Amino acid sequence: MLQLEGKVAFVTGAGSGIGLGIAQALCAAGAKVMLCDIEQAALDAAVAALAATNADVAGVRADVSLKAELQAAAEETIARFGKVHILVNNAGVGGGGNYGEWTDASWDWTIGVNLMSVVWGVEIFGPLIESHGEGGQIVSTASIAGLSAAVNPAYNVTKYGVVALSEGLRVILAPRGIGVSVLCPGFIRTQIMDSVRNLPDRFGAIEEVNENEGAAEFVQLARDAIAHGIDPRYVGELVREGIEGDWPYIFTDTEFEPQIDERFANIKAGFDRIRSRVPAR
Repeated sequence: MLQLEGKVAFVTGAGSGIGLGIAQALCAAGAKVMLCDIEQAALDAAVAALAATNADVAGVRADVSLKAELQAAAEETIARFGKVHILVNNAGVGGGGNYGEWTDASWDWTIGVNLMSVVWGVEIFGPLIESHGEGGQIVSTASIAGLSAAVNPAYNVTKYGVVALSEGLRVILAPRGIGVSVLCPGFIRTQIMDSVRNLPDRFGAIEEVNENEGAAEFVQLARDAIAHGIDPRYVGELVREGIEGDWPYIFTDTEFEPQIDERFANIKAGFDRIRSRVPAR
């Protein structure tokens, strides 16, 4: 995907934050973009702002935790643009709760948005990208928590899952002309800590990520870090470059590199402990 001009992209969670930053960067590169979001007002504002720059854009509302709505969004994309080359599975939520606090609903919501929408996105859009034979790229937003379990169990599980899915699909889809990248951002200026503003009614009441009395200090630190985090448009430019260069991993900064190094060092140490042993056959 060295040339993005004229290519068609579908971006979830595109009404704000990282998704909007990616949509802006792709439009600036000459791509046509279908923005998808669950928040209608934010989606409308994002589409209008991009259209004012003469970008070829459209918007479709969808709850990506529902496969049927994602399928309908894909059909609307083809109806509007004729084909699709780039899939950006970016929608994400910060719910889930910590050990002792999670519920079936919190798991269903977090897994549905953060992981299953990525699975369904690939399932639905992969064949559409293959069909025109022009090649394409799939980018899925995980998190630095997809490489170092730093948040809560449900969130970590979904983000590790996105990393694993992306790594496996990269090998499978390369011969079909589709590159696969996984975005692992650090602290970015988004509304991730206020995800329940878009919580579907069917899930009932769910707390924000670690929004319990005992985690107040952690929550405030996270909010402060996000408030002073990286500009989503900068992340969008990194994703654009990652698509053009078919990067396997797209990082936003090196802040958490030591934690990742420590994780891999611990894994290596686990092998070292049994290196001289001969398994029974």
